[in-house]
Amino acid sequence: MKQDFNVSNVRDALSAFSRLISPAHKKLFEGIFDTLQTGLSKLGESAGSQTKAISELIHLIKDIPMDAKQDYDVLGFIYEYLISMFAANAGKKAGEFYTPHEVSLLISEIIAHHLKDKKEIQIYDSTSGSGSLLINIGRSVSKHIDDKDNIKYYAQELKKNTYDLTRMNLVMRGILPNNIVTRNGDTLEDDWPYFDENDPITSYDPLYVDAVVSNPPYSQQWDSSHKETDPRYARFGLAPKTKADYAFLLHDLYHIKPDGIMMIVLPHGVLFRGGEEGKIREKLIEGNHIDAIIGLPANIFFGTGIPTTIIVLKQKRQNTDVLIVDASKEFIKVGKNNKLRASDIKRCVDAVVNRQTIPNYSKLVSREEIRDNDYNLNIPRYVDSSATAESWDIYATMFGGIPANEIDELGRFWEAFPQLREALFTKTSTHHAELKTTDIKNTITQHPEVEAFIANFNASFGDFAAYLKTELLTNMMTVNTSKEEAVLSEAIFKRMEAVPLIDKYEAYQLLDDDWTHISIDLEIIQTEGFAATRQVDPNMVLKKKEGKEQEVQEGWLGRIMPFELVQKTYLKDELDELKAMEDRLAEITADFDTLLDSLTEEEKEADTVNETKDGFVAAAVAKEAKQLLADKKKNGDFAPDSYEAKICNVNSLFTEEKDLKKAFALAKIALHELTKTTIEQLTDAQVYELLELKWISSFLTELYKLPAVMINQLTTHVQALADKYATTYAHVVAEIKETESSLTALMDELTGNEFDLKGLNEFKTLLQGEGNEK
Repeated sequence: MKQDFNVSNVRDALSAFSRLISPAHKKLFEGIFDTLQTGLSKLGESAGSQTKAISELIHLIKDIPMDAKQDYDVLGFIYEYLISMFAANAGKKAGEFYTPHEVSLLISEIIAHHLKDKKEIQIYDSTSGSGSLLINIGRSVSKHIDDKDNIKYYAQELKKNTYDLTRMNLVMRGILPNNIVTRNGDTLEDDWPYFDENDPITSYDPLYVDAVVSNPPYSQQWDSSHKETDPRYARFGLAPKTKADYAFLLHDLYHIKPDGIMMIVLPHGVLFRGGEEGKIREKLIEGNHIDAIIGLPANIFFGTGIPTTIIVLKQKRQNTDVLIVDASKEFIKVGKNNKLRASDIKRCVDAVVNRQTIPNYSKLVSREEIRDNDYNLNIPRYVDSSATAESWDIYATMFGGIPANEIDELGRFWEAFPQLREALFTKTSTHHAELKTTDIKNTITQHPEVEAFIANFNASFGDFAAYLKTELLTNMMTVNTSKEEAVLSEAIFKRMEAVPLIDKYEAYQLLDDDWTHISIDLEIIQTEGFAATRQVDPNMVLKKKEGKEQEVQEGWLGRIMPFELVQKTYLKDELDELKAMEDRLAEITADFDTLLDSLTEEEKEADTVNETKDGFVAAAVAKEAKQLLADKKKNGDFAPDSYEAKICNVNSLFTEEKDLKKAFALAKIALHELTKTTIEQLTDAQVYELLELKWISSFLTELYKLPAVMINQLTTHVQALADKYATTYAHVVAEIKETESSLTALMDELTGNEFDLKGLNEFKTLLQGEGNEK
């Protein structure tokens, strides 16, 4: 960073940008950096502190490649990351501008499927916030369209600062300016104009689009005065003044084409609240507009922990049922928030686009059933995703055995392994059974049906390694990274059709876990060329020097190839030698501890020992050892366990440690440099071998563990059943009586004064189940 950089350079650049805006795009670009210009003053109280803050930000991102060779959205990724990180720390304010990426992706994939056959697409976000939701929809839709320039984006946002975020987000994505139409306005109070404000007479053009999405402010107040004749609400009625949720929904519905789709995120209350909302909901159902309802996990949005729902609506539908999905249990915990995994998103998208009824997850509900429930769409009325409450069988609790109905609850396993049940359990009555084996794990894993299950899985994926090599290695330069994950997931799902028990979405999650780095590698290779696989870059880190953080080089990093992988594959001898040194250093530390522990308390008072630091004082040890060795020449060897022998041993360890640390440091540097050279000199065959190890082998290793994971689940369930009823009530009573008897016998041996003995006698009476009635 040049020292003559100043915050004024930024202000001058922004001013120049404003002066040079093309008249044709003035509405889109004018004032787009107003918020940024205002924000500069918040970076510090003086021009110097503002300059420092901006310099540090530029310093962090200056090495990221952003030339024309990169067709992947580097700047957009940085923008999205910064926005999400700010949202994570912004509390309730975050809801004003940011929809979590995973929720955006869920909505985007459903909408993209609906629009996949269209050649030109218009999408609109009526409460656009940062614009991230709109961007993600465009990205998903572009996978199915020949020309991404045939996607037109409409965005409306109330708050000026947030509106500027929308515009910046759209503009930096390489979207044609003519395909971006934004508006800073009140969605409910002032509907999208049917004309250009600069030409209100001749430019009448109602806005009807292919898809509308929104994540509006939840249950906010609004002014419904004089809106009875507003075409958005006339058919359905007005939302209550205290809750604008349905006002936003009806606004969005109004703006979709007859074959369009809309999705809106709202609080759960819209599904069951009565009054005006109940009447609107009834009309929407009878008008056949509600297509699907998706219940999301609580704590998924920044700034609010309330559970939310996504409602899918259409103007025209062939079917009359409503798909209700309870996805509220499908998430992982990340910090204070819950987060949808890729497999959670795909499971939900597949259920919606295929309109699947899945036990405890989703259900197609007829309009008649909804009528019978008084148009109440509360999800638990139709889908019960709650965990089954644990029950206890009274007979088994008293007499032992395992209830047959609890064994039946593992029915999916018995469907796959019908004979295994008989190998594990023997019926003792029509309602109870007992275990046949004491070794549950081996009985299960060695059963022929289980062995056949594993063999079937392996056979289903027998050609998968070769398939992946063709897709990812042979077609490396031409594979479409935006579509390839869907291609690979379809190949996985196809192979799993003949495999029972294993959840195909768990396999998909394994793919997605690896796909991020695979796709990044592919994009780099496709944009920078095959030579990028041999590229080694300086590893730049920030370190404090003279009180200031400075960027310094700390070794090297492979652009594609991880140093560790190259070392394990081609430099194993050198790596093993380094590991042996490291292990020996750890042993020396342990030897120090052992010798220190062997000293007497008196010996620990010596000047050679310092328990508050490293155990021994090297200089003092060396000095005393020198004298002791001189004495040894005169007087002979020391006894092995003597203090003198131990001090000599410590001195030898100090010498060895010092020499070994120096050798280790030199060997580590040498291996690092050798790895750099090895990467730069890789043959094509070696590159392909390393890419196979990095992209394919690690994924397949995890994939082939899935049958074992399922078998372990069954083993755990059966063991839990056995343990649950292993101790009967009779056993507990017998143990209590035995304990009482032992305690009484012990008390008989006690002595004391008159009052002590009276107290003991009363206690014995209580133990024996007798008591004095008062």
